[in-house]
Amino acid sequence: MTPLHPPTVYIVDDDPSVRDSLSLLLSLRGYATAVFASAEDFLGALAPHWRGVVVADIRMPGMSGLDMQAALAKHGSRLPVIIITGHGDVAAARQAFKANAVDFLEKPFDDQHLLASIEEALNEPRGEAATAARPASLSAREKEVMSLVIDGLDNRTIAQQLGISPRTVEVHKSRSMSKLGARNLAELLRITHASGGLK
Repeated sequence: MTPLHPPTVYIVDDDPSVRDSLSLLLSLRGYATAVFASAEDFLGALAPHWRGVVVADIRMPGMSGLDMQAALAKHGSRLPVIIITGHGDVAAARQAFKANAVDFLEKPFDDQHLLASIEEALNEPRGEAATAARPASLSAREKEVMSLVIDGLDNRTIAQQLGISPRTVEVHKSRSMSKLGARNLAELLRITHASGGLK
């Protein structure tokens, strides 16, 4: 395989339609792309000089996207990873961000969001200082609520644990997401992981 010297978006997905559509989208935006049908294919072709970002599906036959992410780290690869999934859950998102994923996107995702995440991955540093400052803007009660949200609890359970109404939980959650600049749970997990938690 010809060495891929320019920063490349490596698309790893078992669905050929996803590979084709992502490759077309990114090529039209001026990105070099390389597609792989499985994590095993990608890892088998991986070369030390490759630069860019990996966009990988979480659920594939054989090795999952999260397993591939762990394998990359074990190989000493510095390629940043964006996880995409049609079956997102809190535990998977938490595991991805703990392994330093750039983003965790649920299908169908907004093209602009993916492009922004790719740009972020390709342009280090990623603005950790600004991200770290965000949780400091939360009140003590908001931090309590959001810690339980991150643990995967629903509004009713959080309300019972904190002795407040589900409606109050929703208000705290909405205000906190706005302060943190998080549009969804995956972004919340990314922000809190990057800042070292809700301290």
